[in-house]
Amino acid sequence: MNTRLARTLIAALVAGLFAPVAAAESNAALLKKIEALSAELARLKTQVEASSANAAASQKATEALQQRVVQSEARVVKSEERIASSEERVAKAEEKSSERWLTIGGDYQFRVDRMAGQTKPFTDVTATFANAQQQLQATFFANPTPANGQMLTGLMGFAQGMAGVRTYDQARTFLGANGAMLQGLQNYAAQVPAYKPENQALYTNRFGLDLHAKATQDVSVSARLVMYKTFGAGDDDAVTNGGSAPYFADRVGVFDGTLGHVPSSSYLNVDRAFATWSNIADQDIWFSVGRRPSTHGAPSNLRLNTPRPGNGGTPSLLVDYAFDGMTVGWAPDIDGLPGAYAKICYGRGFESGFRSTPGNSLQDTDMLGVAVIPIDTDPLRVWLQWNRGMNIFDAPKMRDTYFGNTMPKANLGDIDWYGVGAMGTLKRVGVGDLNYFADLGMSVTHPNDNVSSQFGFQGLLTGGFFNPEAPRDKTGTAIALGLRYDLPSKTKLGAEYNHGSKNWITFAPAATDMWTSKVGTRGNVYELYLIQELASKPVSSHLAKAFVRLGLQYYDFQYTGSNNWVGAPVKMSSVNGNMMATTPLDHAYNAYATFEVKF
Repeated sequence: MNTRLARTLIAALVAGLFAPVAAAESNAALLKKIEALSAELARLKTQVEASSANAAASQKATEALQQRVVQSEARVVKSEERIASSEERVAKAEEKSSERWLTIGGDYQFRVDRMAGQTKPFTDVTATFANAQQQLQATFFANPTPANGQMLTGLMGFAQGMAGVRTYDQARTFLGANGAMLQGLQNYAAQVPAYKPENQALYTNRFGLDLHAKATQDVSVSARLVMYKTFGAGDDDAVTNGGSAPYFADRVGVFDGTLGHVPSSSYLNVDRAFATWSNIADQDIWFSVGRRPSTHGAPSNLRLNTPRPGNGGTPSLLVDYAFDGMTVGWAPDIDGLPGAYAKICYGRGFESGFRSTPGNSLQDTDMLGVAVIPIDTDPLRVWLQWNRGMNIFDAPKMRDTYFGNTMPKANLGDIDWYGVGAMGTLKRVGVGDLNYFADLGMSVTHPNDNVSSQFGFQGLLTGGFFNPEAPRDKTGTAIALGLRYDLPSKTKLGAEYNHGSKNWITFAPAATDMWTSKVGTRGNVYELYLIQELASKPVSSHLAKAFVRLGLQYYDFQYTGSNNWVGAPVKMSSVNGNMMATTPLDHAYNAYATFEVKF
C-alpha cells in the first residue's frame, strides 16, 4: 500500500472510531439546547398566557373605563343642566330679592324754633261778627223785646244774605242795601292793637319713610309717608295762632296740599305715591301718575341739605304744593345740551264732585305746567317753567280753623306763572366748593266776576273785606338768590335772599318755613344758615348721613296778604285798624336748629 493510501485509510479508521463519540457529544448539546428552548418556550408561553390574560383584563378595564366615561359624561350633562337651572333660579331670586326690586329709605328731623314778630293794629272781622252775635243774643235773652229780637234776626239775615252773594255786582248791590247793618257792626268791632307774638321754643318731630319698588323692567312705584307733629300737641294750633286770627293764609290750617308739611298730628300720612313707566317705545320718554313729587324742589335742596331733585321735581319758587296729577316727559340726546329734557305736567288741586246740581256750581281747580330744562348737569342746571292754575278756589277744605270748617265756595279765576332759573357748583373755589342759584318768577292773575262771600266779597287779588273791587289782571314778580359754600370739613355755610312785589302770588304753602312760605312773601326775606354733617360712615345707603342745621330768618313784610290770593294787598305802612280776616304781621324773626338723619 502506498503511503498516501495508508494515510487515508488510517484517517478513515480513526474517524470511524471517533464518530459515535462526536455524535453523542452533539446530541447532548442539542438536548441541552432543546431543554433550554423548551424552558424558554414554556417561559414564553407563560408570558404569552399572562399577556393574554392581562390583555383580557385590560380590555375589560378599558371597557369599564369607557362605561364610566360615558356615565360621567351623562352626569356632567345633568350637572350642567342642574347648574343652569340653579343659575336661572338664582337670577330669578335675585330679581325678586328686596335688594334688587325694593329700596327703603327715609329721614327723621327734630327741630326747635324761636319765633318773634311785630303786628299792626287791625279790626278782626271774625271776632267782630262773634261779638255782635253774642251781645245781641245776651241782650235779647236779658230783655226779649221785639226791637231786640229784630236786631238779632237782622244779623242772622245779614249773614245768610252774604252767603248767597256770588259776583262783584251782587256784592255791590247787597252792601248798598245793608248799609245800616254795616254801620251797626261798627259798634261791635273787635279792634286788635299792635302786639309782639313770640314763641321761645317750638319743638317739632318729623319722620318720613320712602319706598321705591321696581314692578317690571320699565315700571316702578314710589311712595313717601310723613308724620309731622308738635311736641305736646296733636293739632296745628302752634303754627296757626290757635284761638286768634292767623297771620297768613298758608298757615290757617292743614289741608290736602300741605298735609305732612305743616305740623299737625302723629298720623303717618301719604305725601307721595306715584307710578312711573319709563323707556316708552324704547325711547327716553316717561309717563308718571299719582300724588306727585311736587314739593321741596330746586333750589330749596341747598338749604335743606338734600340731593338735587330729579326730573320729577318743580321749581320751589313757583310750586311747593302736594298735587295729585300726571306727567309726560322726554329726554332727547342733544349734542351740546347735556341732560336736557322737557315735560308736561297736569295736577288737580280741588275736585268739585258732581256739577250742574242744585247745590254745586263749583268747577274743578286744575294746574297745567310745561317745563323745559335745556341743561341738567352738576356744574350747571337751567330751567324754564310755565304754569297755569285754572278755576282757583277761594279757600281749601280745612277743619276746626279760626274761621270754622272752611271749603271752596267760589271759583275766582285763573293765574299764569312764568319762571326762569339756574343753579350750579363751582369746584375748588378756595378750599371748598361754591354752590349758587338765581330764580326769577312772575305771576299774572286773571280774576273773573266772582267774589268770595266767606271773605267779605274779595276776589282774586282784588278788593278788601266789605270793599269789593272790579276784576282786573294784576302782575307780580319775585326773585330768589342764594349761595352755599361747602368746606372739606363737611361744614356748609349758606345765605339766601327773597323778594316779592306787591301783587306777587305763588303756589307754595307746603314750604318748610314756620311763619309762612318765604318764597311767597310780599317784601324781603333774609336767611343765614350753617350745616355741619357728622363724620360718620354711611351704613344704610351711600346717601345716608346725619347733620345739624342752624339758621336765622328775618321777614320784612311790605304788603299784607303774603301767600294769599284772596283780596288786594295793602301797603303795610297804611294798615291802621283796617278790617281784616288775618293778623297783619309787619316783621318777624325765626331762629331755628335741627338735628336730621337721612337713611
